[in-house]
Amino acid sequence: MFELALQIPVIGMEVEPFLVLLIAALAGGAFGAALGALPAFIFTGFVVFLGEGVAILQSEIGALPSVPDDQLAAGITGVLGFGALTGPHIAFAGGVAATAYAGKKYPEMEPDTWDYHFGKDILYAFGTKPDILAVGAIFGGIGLLVTLIAGGLGVPTDGIALSVFLTAMLARVVFGYPLIGKAAGKSLLDMSPFEREEMRAATDGGTAKARLATEPWLPHQYKWGGVATIGVVGGILAGYIWLQTGSVFLGYAVSAMSLLFLNLGVEKIPVTHHITLMGSVGAVVVLPMVGSDLVALLAAGAFGALSGLLGELTQRIFYSHSGTHVDPPAMAIVIVMFLVGVLFLLGVIPNPGYLGI
Repeated sequence: MFELALQIPVIGMEVEPFLVLLIAALAGGAFGAALGALPAFIFTGFVVFLGEGVAILQSEIGALPSVPDDQLAAGITGVLGFGALTGPHIAFAGGVAATAYAGKKYPEMEPDTWDYHFGKDILYAFGTKPDILAVGAIFGGIGLLVTLIAGGLGVPTDGIALSVFLTAMLARVVFGYPLIGKAAGKSLLDMSPFEREEMRAATDGGTAKARLATEPWLPHQYKWGGVATIGVVGGILAGYIWLQTGSVFLGYAVSAMSLLFLNLGVEKIPVTHHITLMGSVGAVVVLPMVGSDLVALLAAGAFGALSGLLGELTQRIFYSHSGTHVDPPAMAIVIVMFLVGVLFLLGVIPNPGYLGI
């Protein structure tokens, strides 16, 4: 039989397995558009939670017959949770791009209860509309490619989070949104126009509407003190989870699952997956350096606070002043893990967290 045995440069995969993965990613991106970006990411949380739970169970009962060590959990967390089914760089990114497209092409679809630009409504499920699903598919494929190339080049950060950020920025370019947008206040970091409920005219696909002049990512989670506080809390809890279970991603999964309540309309649910993931990393990095669970737990809180504050900083720059969703948690993860990766490569810290470098 004919076999596609040629290997693709940089990515390091043979052609046929790559094409299988790419086709699956196209479907995954369309799936994210059909469900909506946020519902698709909530599924990520449930799948990763399942995978990490299986990993913990397997570590307790030992190897299973015919199943190599760690492969059962890796297949759920890696292949499904962070893969073509619900990987944020595929399903969530596809949903984000689909929403950006619909914000320009179908402004009439905007719910009456949505206060921001429709291009930011990542709760919206687009069902079976073919052109919108096609956009999701294309960006799901692009998200996969970005992640594979980043991994192949050895970029010292989280390739999935990097892909989520880059594909969201690409969607702004492709669909005609400002890359950053114009600040309505004194600077990009100024959220006071939102607090004063200042409005400005915006043209969305030919429909003129008055919109908030500044649109913070989370109206209930943008003040520095509150963000730092939830950062410490989430980081400590994630660090504790890692100390007790050995799972870096379990706290992240719990945070992602908690967004189900936000999606259902429960007010003031905090978004914390960037906080809990980096909290776990803080404990992973610091424990071998100090040998103290207490210090590792405090480091987890510090990493959580840092990630939370970076998420807030980046949302004020990249989210609040344009018309589409660019994910602050992804940006925070990229920055923190880049710092971790570089410090590891320089020999300053003993491990790179979960990075495969």
